[in-house]
Amino acid sequence: MNNQIDLNKILKQFNIETNIENYGNGHINDTYLTQTKNYILQRINTNIFKNPAELMDNIENVTEFLRKKIAENRGDPDRETLSVIKTESGKNYYKYDDDNYFRVYKYIQDTYTIESIKDPHDMYNAGAGFGKFQALLNDFPASQLHETITDFHNTPKRVEAFKKAVEEDIMGRASSVQAEIDFVLSRSNIADVVVNDMKNGRIPVRVTHNDTKINNILFDNETGKAVCVIDLDTVMPGSMLYDFGDALRIGASTAAEDETNLNTVNFNIENFMYFTKGYAQEMAQYLTEREVELLAFSAKLLTYECGMRFLTDYLQGDTYFKIHREGHNLDRARNQFKLVSDIETKEEVMENIAKDMILCV
Repeated sequence: MNNQIDLNKILKQFNIETNIENYGNGHINDTYLTQTKNYILQRINTNIFKNPAELMDNIENVTEFLRKKIAENRGDPDRETLSVIKTESGKNYYKYDDDNYFRVYKYIQDTYTIESIKDPHDMYNAGAGFGKFQALLNDFPASQLHETITDFHNTPKRVEAFKKAVEEDIMGRASSVQAEIDFVLSRSNIADVVVNDMKNGRIPVRVTHNDTKINNILFDNETGKAVCVIDLDTVMPGSMLYDFGDALRIGASTAAEDETNLNTVNFNIENFMYFTKGYAQEMAQYLTEREVELLAFSAKLLTYECGMRFLTDYLQGDTYFKIHREGHNLDRARNQFKLVSDIETKEEVMENIAKDMILCV
């Protein structure tokens, strides 16, 4: 970010007078916490989110809807969903210049995030958290939301973009990653399953989070239960399978997303079972038969898609995901492909678990 920007002056646009410091470790946006620990300031990454106004329109509409639902259920809207702070002029973001847009949320106290799962009960709580988020939004009209990133989880389009990156090879890297390229291409037949089912009506279009990493949930310090789903930049129309599969891509992996020792990267069936049970407790009544059939498949699909995106970014010069070392995106891609391979050996078992968890509710 431009070091000439005075973040404290930005805060004053939101009627907040305090100092600020770096916070979090997200891949996309720059995040800061006020020293009073009351507010989160974020700079929206306009390289990725081309229309911040539409993005914030989505977030405000969804969070206001959630606030009403939570209040109806006698919950705490200030704690169970994000609270968007308006500027002096009443906007939900502040435009500093054409490249720098900022927003502010209330900081939710007495919560923590999880970077890697140590206890399967955390997976249960995460599943319940994401399931509740989706259940509360079940009757929100998805068509009212903007696409903040066009075709974000459109896996066939991701395959097309990948093939183009391989063909153009602007960084001269393709020849050194032929095994990884072959891995993607040999599995491209799975790419259109969910997209096609949405087109033909076999799978409903829902409001989906589309980035359900476990660290996008806040957990209560005392109970360990999910409190609030955060990072709503990619909330838009989609399939619940995107959310379910992406959560397991991270939560059921036995290693960090960028672990380079691939012998340690496997898919944890127990974590899958606990997450599915928690998710089913909140969402089972709304799921269609076809969605249940594809729950296990979604973990494979979303892991495949994410690995392909990492490899695409590596071939294009690391312009999307933040990297912290040379070859970071390639390491991430190899990690995800190892996870896909392991899921393939366990998919039938996962299918049976998913059906049992749904039927038990």
